[in-house]
Amino acid sequence: MSFSLPSRNSLFILGLLTLVLAFAPCAHAVEPLDTFSVRVSGYVTSFDTEIRADGEGRRGTDIDLHRDLGLGDDNLVANVGLTWRPWEKHEFALSYYTQSADATRQINRDIEFDGTLYEASSTIRTDVDIDAYEASYTWWAASRDQWALGPRVGLVWYRMELGIKLDVDVGGNQGGGAASSRVSADVPAPMIGAGWRWTPSDDWRLSADVGYFTVSVDDIDGDIYFGRAGVEWFPWERTGFTLDYTYTRIEADADKDSFSGNVDFKDAGLRLGFVYRF
Repeated sequence: MSFSLPSRNSLFILGLLTLVLAFAPCAHAVEPLDTFSVRVSGYVTSFDTEIRADGEGRRGTDIDLHRDLGLGDDNLVANVGLTWRPWEKHEFALSYYTQSADATRQINRDIEFDGTLYEASSTIRTDVDIDAYEASYTWWAASRDQWALGPRVGLVWYRMELGIKLDVDVGGNQGGGAASSRVSADVPAPMIGAGWRWTPSDDWRLSADVGYFTVSVDDIDGDIYFGRAGVEWFPWERTGFTLDYTYTRIEADADKDSFSGNVDFKDAGLRLGFVYRF
């Protein structure tokens, strides 16, 4: 196991939270469950992804987006979400975020991607775009004055688009787009798990969600792991602040027209945000 120092974005979020805690007014009582809530947050996400894109009858190279292609693995993106509990024990949730990154790097080994070979010592330009949509339903089977617990089903839908273009070949000549590849993959990640909420005091709420699923649908076979743990603080009756850590991992093989290969995708990070509830 290895450890690394917090990034600048992580330190910024923790510093902002400390400042808010120092100057906020007195709090009001908060319940374990809301009837309705809206959350807007900054998401410091670290996507650690390996991908293989096969060509016609040819197996591609397993590529680490950060190590091999130089794509940054630490980004600050906006996230928006809402929850709605129309009946006492039934809650629905939606959220969305998008992120993109690009990099130019001289590669140190041959890479075959979507049937195109990029030779070692050539310089390639890479860009990636990821959209993430999440929907879930929780049945709060056990609901008490200070805590709630229940089974949860959800779906996170990732749309990933990755493009590679030769910038400078091994002879030092400009690539001029002579070699380029682009793939897009829609990766559905259904999950079955549980949700938990607890209010240890009038102004604080702790929460956690976990899930796992093995999927075989639409020419995609994979395993999905999901976990989230967070804390919310309400200095005002209906508004407050939230800090949580989210982890999603998808290991999937795909055989589709738009993408054939393998994805090992890890999306993890801290979210600091503002919540309105009633």
